[in-house]
Amino acid sequence: MRGLTGAGPSARGSVQAVSTVVAVLTALALFVAACATGGTGARDEGPAHADSVAGAAASPAPSPSDSYRRVNAVTLVKDDPHVSPAVKRGLKPCAADEYPVDVSYGNLTGSTVEDVVVNVLTCGDAVGVGSYVYRSEGGRYQNVFRAEESPVYAEIDRGDLMVTKQVYEKGDPVSSPSGENVITYAWTAGRFVEESSHHTDYGNAAGGVASPVPEPTVAPDG
Repeated sequence: MRGLTGAGPSARGSVQAVSTVVAVLTALALFVAACATGGTGARDEGPAHADSVAGAAASPAPSPSDSYRRVNAVTLVKDDPHVSPAVKRGLKPCAADEYPVDVSYGNLTGSTVEDVVVNVLTCGDAVGVGSYVYRSEGGRYQNVFRAEESPVYAEIDRGDLMVTKQVYEKGDPVSSPSGENVITYAWTAGRFVEESSHHTDYGNAAGGVASPVPEPTVAPDG
């Protein structure tokens, strides 16, 4: 123990020198690690990205299509002489001024103005009672298609008109039809022409024969 305690200034100086070297190397290692990470976490997470976003030009808001014209579907249906009186009588608000109609816009007939597909439904069960297509001709909308064999629903499918009619067997509740018939129409030579059709059985009915595919009524010209 005396030998160690009695070590001279040279030994103590050596220990201090080694401690200094270790401290320097540790500081250097921390500096290199900081450079490798690209800076502090606060800068990576905050100001650096915020500055980049602020410097980017804001994208202009899309302008509405000139071919789209919003319509009052209820008025369109009620003023249409091709819609049956029964559908018009049943077209009443379900609550306040909310009418049971679904409206879709799209290019079905090649018109410069988007065509309008209107489905009239019942309030309670949302069963389709009438489906109509309106085409803009001479600044006015003309009925160019109607299907009123309930339950029926029409929609736009990749530029074609797709009409779905659910099939009910005896004893089926409104919420559980036995199947459906789907007909696809294309606009050809100024009218809708059947392009394809198929039937689907849902598999929840015991026996029975599915109802035939309904024949839609195409509105007369003019």
